[in-house]
Amino acid sequence: MTPSSTPANPEVLVIGAGPAGSACARVLAQAGRRVWLMDQHPLGRDKTCGDGLIPDAHQALARLGLLDAVMARAEPVAHVACIGPRGGRIDVPGTLAVLPRRELDELLARAAIEAGAHFEQARFEAPLEAAGRVVGARLKRGDEVIELRAPWVVLATGAVPKALQAAGMCERHTPSGVALRGYIKAPSMVGRIKALEVVWHQAVRPGYGWIFPAPNGCFNIGVGVTDSHKDLNGKGQKKDVNLRAIFDAFVAAYAPAQQLLAKGEWVGELKGAPLRCTLTGARWTRPGVLVTGEAAGSTYSFTGEGIGKALETGMLAADALLAAFDDDTAARARYEAALTALRPKFELYERANRVNAYPWLADLLIWRAKKSPRLLKRMSGVLNETSNPGNLVSLKGLARLFTE
Repeated sequence: MTPSSTPANPEVLVIGAGPAGSACARVLAQAGRRVWLMDQHPLGRDKTCGDGLIPDAHQALARLGLLDAVMARAEPVAHVACIGPRGGRIDVPGTLAVLPRRELDELLARAAIEAGAHFEQARFEAPLEAAGRVVGARLKRGDEVIELRAPWVVLATGAVPKALQAAGMCERHTPSGVALRGYIKAPSMVGRIKALEVVWHQAVRPGYGWIFPAPNGCFNIGVGVTDSHKDLNGKGQKKDVNLRAIFDAFVAAYAPAQQLLAKGEWVGELKGAPLRCTLTGARWTRPGVLVTGEAAGSTYSFTGEGIGKALETGMLAADALLAAFDDDTAARARYEAALTALRPKFELYERANRVNAYPWLADLLIWRAKKSPRLLKRMSGVLNETSNPGNLVSLKGLARLFTE
């Protein structure tokens, strides 16, 4: 980071080049702000994720001007297949796609760079503070420690809480959930698994399994548990959850998963990752700092989907800074109001999370949806965020299943 090789005087340091950080950096750079996008990994780092792009991700990518570029690489999908413990299935239509995060995240980061953001590979160590306000960051690249000043720091550092702790923003050290996924190349299964298959079964309680068709004859297969830790005064304690055992149980219980493993070859290995959900677990702002993306808890419980909301919260952070860059109080208030407006959606998905604990609810919904076009439309509305997912499994909602 020498003056001769890099732009001087950054206005915003965006820490983390995942969807939230890159979206934030792109919007700011397009508006003419001097943005440095920092990540401890080189561009194109892998991320444990289901890779599913549901409608909110499509909408966010469209705003960023990147939807066509993403869809040119992604595997388009027409349905989410909800599969219950007894084998019942309902295909819920939606605007969907799958693109591995290694490709998606690199595309997003390069789009931020093309818009004018400057990228540096460096690890965030701690904030720089003066007069009660964060005024930059201490970063480490190799053995070199750099102190870089900027009026604003945006933390988009994902679910691992180390950066949040260093910045004094962490309220919950343990994750909301955990996931395990791998890739299998199985050209003979192309066309046989065409939907985003989400499977509930007693064998994988309190989680779920999935198989998503990816580009180039590959499939993303994994399991998730979105209520994996008890919260004990912000510290948390892991419940009795063994993801590898849950994955093995999923494969044993679901025949297409068995076929996929039998006919295909692993590409890499199974990888696990934490999830931070429901917009909880971290302070969203402090003077000079905004927290965005999964660091702020932007992943939905129940589904574990987080790409769309990471993009959206990153853009909301950029919007707040562009609206009131020189007014710390106003910028922070605008951003906190924007996240607060999203919170009811996250709470509804938290209510719907009971399906993972009680898989028979999935059987009931699937059974009725096969008989009720109105219910299928409501389930499609959950994907499009026009229907309330919590109502599907509330007492009132369950009663309605037998009347509509």
